[in-house]
Amino acid sequence: MMFMLAAITPQAGYAGGVTGQATEWTQLLNNAELIALVGKSAEQVNNQIKQITQLAEQIQNQLNIYNNLLQNTARLPKHMWGQVEGDLKKLQAVVGQGQGIAFSMGNIDDVLKQRFQSFADFKTGLADGETFSGNYQTWSATNRDTIAGTLKAAGLTADQFTSEETTMSSLRSMSETADGQMKALQVGHQIAAQQVAQFQKLRGLVSQQTTMMGTWFQSTQADKDLAQARRQNFFSSTSPSVRGGQMMEPRW
Repeated sequence: MMFMLAAITPQAGYAGGVTGQATEWTQLLNNAELIALVGKSAEQVNNQIKQITQLAEQIQNQLNIYNNLLQNTARLPKHMWGQVEGDLKKLQAVVGQGQGIAFSMGNIDDVLKQRFQSFADFKTGLADGETFSGNYQTWSATNRDTIAGTLKAAGLTADQFTSEETTMSSLRSMSETADGQMKALQVGHQIAAQQVAQFQKLRGLVSQQTTMMGTWFQSTQADKDLAQARRQNFFSSTSPSVRGGQMMEPRW
């Protein structure tokens, strides 16, 4: 993850609300620094989603090539299956990156709402009662459920692909037969295709949030500029003339 998101986000699963770590981190920055950092990093997030989407597409295409080769042979040779395992490990990492981005962007929404009342009150254009934080959480849960459904349909469990160690153990077991290899390739291909579609949705959500934050940044800056102009006008104006007024004299 980018440096700002890594600073905001503790290394944990998706969680709603602002974490204590995020709250402590925001206290180290003044408002102007926080706004500038979030705005710059949101653009980097969009670029990263584009990159991992392209990687998921590459993995999808490569697994399809392996699948076609397997149809013409009894079993993929060991050195080639090692390449398959490498691609599936990359796919597992890509899934984790997507989940991390969703967590981080949702956390940014929570941090800004906590720090700035104007942001909390800002109209986001989402449906009534919805928040970006909640939408990211929904996306994350949907993505996990989609992957779990694909694994279940193939007779596998999500637990077999929750960590690199268990994933590699499952893949080594499946590589012993042609049917096992075929199943692993098909599952990997389906998950890669799902991630391409899910990342497109995630990118749309990030773009919507980025646009909203940009509008809020501009409105906040406009309010500051107006207040500054009024202060300058007040202190630079000349005092009104008092000539021609009635002389104040004591009356006995």
